[in-house]
Amino acid sequence: MLGKIFRQTDLMRRGMDTAWLRQEVIAQNIANVNTPGYQSNRVAFETEFQNALRGRSGFEARRTRAEHINFGGASNPMDITAAVIKNDHYTMRMDGNNVDIEQENTALAENTIRYDLLSNKLNAELSRLKLAIREGR
Repeated sequence: MLGKIFRQTDLMRRGMDTAWLRQEVIAQNIANVNTPGYQSNRVAFETEFQNALRGRSGFEARRTRAEHINFGGASNPMDITAAVIKNDHYTMRMDGNNVDIEQENTALAENTIRYDLLSNKLNAELSRLKLAIREGR
């Protein structure tokens, strides 16, 4: 029962944790904008997380017994973890650095908005739970 009550807050917490990781990765990319040979990184999370929320994965496998390994993707959104992936498929400059400062600044602004939105939503959810615990007083 408590799992269902806190499911939304857990999902928002996961989103905030991912936004925090993305903030660190973007900051690292911006800090290394003039480092020769530096390959930028990005955080992969949302697409796989949305597929898990919808109950879809890229590969469908059928389990005939509970003991079988689930290799059809994560069915539980809480099993999805954010991954830091190196962007090594292109190079922007002759020195091997591929950081695009305009793209990083855009990603930084988008990530800040996402984090603020999740923070506000989490605060509203916790206020609602607090009101329910107090029985509306």
